[in-house]
Amino acid sequence: MDMKLTGKTALVLASSTGLGKAIATELAREGANVMLTSRSMDKLEEAKKDILKTARGKVDYTVADITDAESIQNLVEATRNTFGPISILVNNAGGPPSGTFEDFDDTDWQKAFDLTLFSFIRTIRAVLPDLKETGGHILNNASSSIKQPIDGLTLSNVFRMGISGLSKSLSQELAAHHILVNTIGAGRIETERLVQLDAAKAEKQGKTQQEVTDQIEQSIPLGRYGQPEEFAKTAVFLVSGANTYLTGQNILIDGGLVKSY
Repeated sequence: MDMKLTGKTALVLASSTGLGKAIATELAREGANVMLTSRSMDKLEEAKKDILKTARGKVDYTVADITDAESIQNLVEATRNTFGPISILVNNAGGPPSGTFEDFDDTDWQKAFDLTLFSFIRTIRAVLPDLKETGGHILNNASSSIKQPIDGLTLSNVFRMGISGLSKSLSQELAAHHILVNTIGAGRIETERLVQLDAAKAEKQGKTQQEVTDQIEQSIPLGRYGQPEEFAKTAVFLVSGANTYLTGQNILIDGGLVKSY
């Protein structure tokens, strides 16, 4: 399938590691010019080198703090100046701390909002003039919790649902500009974040991390954790020229874990 990504400009948030890096890798492999970003220059430099090994498109990076409005604006301008008008935006962010409702105060809630939801809103606002010119795609990375809340991730559960609502609203409002907006959600995809969550759960339950992993894998119909590359392939289709009619949808990459429709 021709993804029609050659020469397209893509901005991928939180892309030095994990799912963001995996999506950026697949986009560059398909010929898109990709701007990476995170707060760590060292991690970005390493990610750029890794991605260029298989890239057909160009790859660059800009250090940015996506919880800061000015930093987001500078990031968008740097992307535009480097590669031209942006036609693909992949919103992504690291997850907020794990815990239950009573574990968090006002500061915790505000930080989680700024990271997990408000960063998406601000970046969309900054990129929107380009997308109105080029058409294109917005993909908001959330979590399987948009369909089924995850125990011990109250902050994430709340704001990931907000992402879903944002995507659905925008898919209606921006359709006249030929902008497609979708939400993608990961189940148990084997990333550093997932390893940390499993380790925390193991410590709390007095089990080994492997015991926790084995127990969770038994609840997944496909019987294993997914790999970032598997997640990224679906993400790239959703933002590619091959997707011309799918918008306003929540797509889970979870091996069948979530039982809701």
